[in-house]
Amino acid sequence: MADALNVRCCIAGGGPAGMMLGLLLARAGVQVLVLEKHADFLRDFRGDTVHPSTLEVIHELGLLEKFLARPHDEVSELRAVVGNTELVLANFKRLGIRCKFIAMMPQWEFLDFVRDEAELYPNFNLIQNAEVTGVTGEGGTVTGVQVTTPDGPLQVRADLVIGADGRRSTVRRAAGLVVRDLGAPIDVLWMRLPKLPGDPSTTGGRITTGIFLAMIDRGSYWQCAYVIPKGGIEQVRARGLETFKADMVKVAPLFAGRMDALASWDDVKLLSVTVDRLERWYKPGLLCIGDAAHAMSPVGGVGINLAVQDAVATANALARPLADARVGTEALTPFLAQVEKRRLLPTRLTQAAQVAIQNRLLSPVLAARGTDAPPMALPWPLKLMRRWPLLQALPAYAVGVGVRPEHVRSPAAKPL
Repeated sequence: MADALNVRCCIAGGGPAGMMLGLLLARAGVQVLVLEKHADFLRDFRGDTVHPSTLEVIHELGLLEKFLARPHDEVSELRAVVGNTELVLANFKRLGIRCKFIAMMPQWEFLDFVRDEAELYPNFNLIQNAEVTGVTGEGGTVTGVQVTTPDGPLQVRADLVIGADGRRSTVRRAAGLVVRDLGAPIDVLWMRLPKLPGDPSTTGGRITTGIFLAMIDRGSYWQCAYVIPKGGIEQVRARGLETFKADMVKVAPLFAGRMDALASWDDVKLLSVTVDRLERWYKPGLLCIGDAAHAMSPVGGVGINLAVQDAVATANALARPLADARVGTEALTPFLAQVEKRRLLPTRLTQAAQVAIQNRLLSPVLAARGTDAPPMALPWPLKLMRRWPLLQALPAYAVGVGVRPEHVRSPAAKPL
């Protein structure tokens, strides 16, 4: 590897936003380099929900049938058990969309698929084990990134840098972009538990007084998310692993007899929840997208899909000017502002909904733990959905499609 590279567009981060944008720009004939700090995409407890809006984008690329040949499960309903009452929260079968389901696919399968398609274009390059450690600049304009690799330091000079390196983005910090913290009163503990014959094949939540558990059916196992108060991990551990297991069985009795799968706290992974947003997503030579621009709560599992929507909007705005070598960094800046303007409304509305759910549902549920509160009753919005099932389409649309869904408008060159 050379110790210096010059590219038209450098994308920091090989997650859903970065890889999808890399594919779209390469497809449009843009020279693009993606830098991923890990050696592979094999990481547990990442967003594994590919929602109908993302499936529609994949269809528009002509790749849906090929994508769905990858290992996945299809979820057409999201269910919840509140106290002793079971109900449907969201029914995707009621939507007038192409894919009336969420595809539950390990994120490494999703990213492997996008990488394989992107590598069909000669102007796409992915370097893994390449960690972006800083940005370079001249006169307030970002001109490239500094990278650490096993072969030594690498300097990448680019006409445009895309920060897609997640909620702890090095790029946005190094560039001095200002982050607004919207608040997150919760953290999440992730774990796997065995799935046995006779278990229901449903993805959803279970709520009882003081406890909220999300269960994702992964075919051969349950991926579980246990919600705790923000910063409460030490209190949970202090109560002991056996008490934690008992709480799991209390909210999900089907897990009785299989909690030995959690042999130690090493089997329970902490996700520190953050909900934030950049005050400004760009500066000359740089644009942040995905979690680097707006970290999302796990509520609704929409983070991966917001990231993909950002990538599509970015390609729609920037593919043509980036494909024209005569358009310099300064001339690209209005297009960066255009991306932020288009994606700001869906980001704000989605985050507002997530914060409201955190504050008005999850926090009161957790606060009732250890009190003499009566068994949890069904909240009135859920009573309405149970009485009038047509209303189940509303949360299905909000989660599955969302505000201002993007469609592929960027040009397409022929792959090899």
